[in-house]
Formats: sequence, C-alpha cells, structure tokens
Amino acid sequence: MTDEDWTPPPVLLAVDLVIFTLRESALHVLLIERGVSPFRGSLALPGGFLEHDREDVLAAAHRELREEADLDASRLHLEQLGAYGAPDRDPRGRVVSVAYLAIAPGLPEPLAGTDAARASWTPVAEILAGRSELAFDHRDILDDGLERARSKLESSALATAFCASTFTINELQQVYEAVWGVDLDLRNFYRKVQAVNDFIVPVGAERRIGRGRPARLFKAGDRTTLHPPLVRPVAATTTKGNT
Repeated sequence: MTDEDWTPPPVLLAVDLVIFTLRESALHVLLIERGVSPFRGSLALPGGFLEHDREDVLAAAHRELREEADLDASRLHLEQLGAYGAPDRDPRGRVVSVAYLAIAPGLPEPLAGTDAARASWTPVAEILAGRSELAFDHRDILDDGLERARSKLESSALATAFCASTFTINELQQVYEAVWGVDLDLRNFYRKVQAVNDFIVPVGAERRIGRGRPARLFKAGDRTTLHPPLVRPVAATTTKGNT
C-alpha cells in the first residue's frame, strides 16, 4: 500500500478517570451514573471525549474532573495509567481512551455534570465483590488503577497522597490496609515506616483521639521512593476490601 492509498482510520480519543479516596477508612472510587446512551443508567468511571482537536489529553482530564465531578485537579495526585483501545470497547465506534489515576484525601461529595445523571463515591470492595457492574471496559481500567496504587504503595510515598497535610501513624496504616485489602500489625508497620529515612517527618504536635494518650502527628517527607520498600503481605487472615 502506498501513502496515496492510505486513509487515516476514524478513531475518537477519550479520557477516563480512576479517582480514589478514603472514606471512613475504606477505599472508594468515584463513579457516575450515565445519563445518555450507550449504557444509560449504568455505572461508569468519569470521563469523556476530547473537546476539540487542539485540546491536550491532560487538559481534557482536568476538564472532565471539573465537569463531571466538580473536582479541582490541583488537589489531586494525578498520573497517567494507560491507554485502552480494544476495537469493540465502545459500541459507538473505534474509541481509544487514555486513563488517569487520581488520588486525594477528604474529597467532597461530587456533583454530576454534562452526561452524568449522578456521581457518587462507591466502595471499591463492592465492585470487587461483583455487586456493582461498570459500563464499557471500565472494570478493567479500575482493576489496573487499583493494582497501580497497590504496587506504588510498596515502592513510593504515594500513601501520603491519601492523607491530610498532617496525619498519625494509625491514619497512614489505614491507607495501606484499605488499598491493599489487609489488616496490618501496628507495631510492625510503625517499625517498617520508621526504617525508611525521610518518608514521614514528625511535626512536633499531637492529636488526641478518644480517651487514649495523644498520637504524634507527621507530615510527608521529601523522599519519593521507599528503600527498603514496604512489601505487601503475601497472604492475610483478614481482608478489608477483597470480599
């Protein structure tokens, strides 16, 4: 085939967003109820098509965050997750989606917009257990986002992105438990965290929780990679998010 014979295939470009936060110590993902066809009434990840041929893909992700969930990208940890382009992933035609993983603490109740009938935080455990099904190939994208978050908690300081500006060791442990789906021993966890220089830094303040003695407060340090890494348990007797 010569260049003169070649015609560019009709392909649409979209972005999809896997947005994680902790609510009541459980990992939640933002889902929207689709208000338009296809899959009208079904749950899906927020996202959409590029607005025009001059819009940057990352800018489209920021726009979709605003339009579909009223979220400000500057408050989120945002990274590109991957590209999804199976020929039959969208019944409207050939659509390639660039997916992003977003993480932030204490995100507000979302406000649905554009083609979303509603938006809500959904426990990830509910989806993993099969109690909520997602439109398109969004379950695959969600699974990839979850695995990305789980693996990065081992080797990077990503866990602090789930926390407020200051946090306790117990709150940091809750992040690992919620994302990994396991229960961790507090003393062992504290020892491993403290073994990583400049992962977290004490701020010289305390927070009283209940009637117990005040808990020390920490902030994220300058370290972005963890050495030694915090390795996921191979097996756990109790799971928190996988059933």
